[in-house]
Amino acid sequence: MTIRAPKGTRDILPAETPAWQYVEEKYSSVCSRFCFQEIRVPTFEQTELFQRGVGDTTDIVQKEMYTFNDKGGRSMTLRPEGTAGVVRAYLENGLSSEPSPQKLYYILNNFRYEKMGKGRYREFNQMGCELFGSAESTADAEVISLLFLFFRELGLQEINLKINSIGCPKCRPAYLELLKDYFRPHLGDLCLNCQDRFERNPLRILDCKEDAENEIVKNAPLQIEHLCVECQEHFNKLCTELNNLGFEYEIDGHIVRGLDYYTRTVFEFVSNNVGTQGTICGGGRYDGLIEELGGQSTPAVGFALGVERLLMELKSQNVKLPSQAGPDIYIVSFPDTINQAAKICFDLRASNITAESNITARSFRAQMKYADRIGAKYIVVLGEDEIKSKSVDLKRMSDGTEIKLELTDLANYIREN
Repeated sequence: MTIRAPKGTRDILPAETPAWQYVEEKYSSVCSRFCFQEIRVPTFEQTELFQRGVGDTTDIVQKEMYTFNDKGGRSMTLRPEGTAGVVRAYLENGLSSEPSPQKLYYILNNFRYEKMGKGRYREFNQMGCELFGSAESTADAEVISLLFLFFRELGLQEINLKINSIGCPKCRPAYLELLKDYFRPHLGDLCLNCQDRFERNPLRILDCKEDAENEIVKNAPLQIEHLCVECQEHFNKLCTELNNLGFEYEIDGHIVRGLDYYTRTVFEFVSNNVGTQGTICGGGRYDGLIEELGGQSTPAVGFALGVERLLMELKSQNVKLPSQAGPDIYIVSFPDTINQAAKICFDLRASNITAESNITARSFRAQMKYADRIGAKYIVVLGEDEIKSKSVDLKRMSDGTEIKLELTDLANYIREN
């Protein structure tokens, strides 16, 4: 029986990888301009990290984590999201004693055993950033502006920013009691997931997709209407800063995000594109997480962006992305020139030219067909005469034009043309 990829995973094939590389390189470039530095953290961590960091009342921890005991009997979990691991690394490696704020970004694969859908997999890839050490709303505005620039440089349109404030430990407890009092008489009118969330995480009822059109949910009291003075001031400042940057946004009190660690600002970038409507990116502030994981009280803000979801949106909007390209040149050789062809090919590669030669004992005719099939831009035929004269006829495959060149000029000509 043929072994297949596990359900919920997928292979990213060579025809797709140029688009992935382009998006990842663009993201790294934008992050670097905002002075964020890349961090890479382990694929699996101690389970306790996610129980404490993500929140043991969340769907992720309760239903979706890939958890196992290692050979030493320790409970380990494949990373379901990036923030908790980055915070652990920040504390363990003494980054908290480095100049503040610390600005980190990452590109990671994560794992969640969740219901699959369009653009949703059980192994998925995320880009994210974390900014540690600033409680100011200007930090929130900075990570949001990073995303605006990233999306702009990718050519994405029809993307809306939605923002909200979900308060802090000072004002949220009273609001949660108010929310429970409101929903308690209507539990039977909510979906089963929301009924389950009522006790352990009632905020999540507000962003339930199944009950999105439920009038009971639509009319629920919102945290943004019950903020303490400090949270209201923080949110007002953020709105002022976004206005100053020229960014359009919508205040949406139903955005709460799915992780327990969020405080104050939460936000989402949502597609308005017909057929792909949904959240592309989400994030917010999490001022209590670092202390929860054993560090000193440190304000923080960040986001995570699904790469599969982003690529699907780019494709839906017909954004032109790089595709698989053939080699710059294919060197056709004969049995008595195959070694010389390999040497020329190596020298071209050392000069940053993509080059191929015959490594499968193909006939002359088969090599010509192969060069055409793989999309080689140029070909040369390397025979004894070419070796003796140290020159070749370089043929452009697109129109058949030829030019005679010294072998020493080959790399420069290809690079410039």
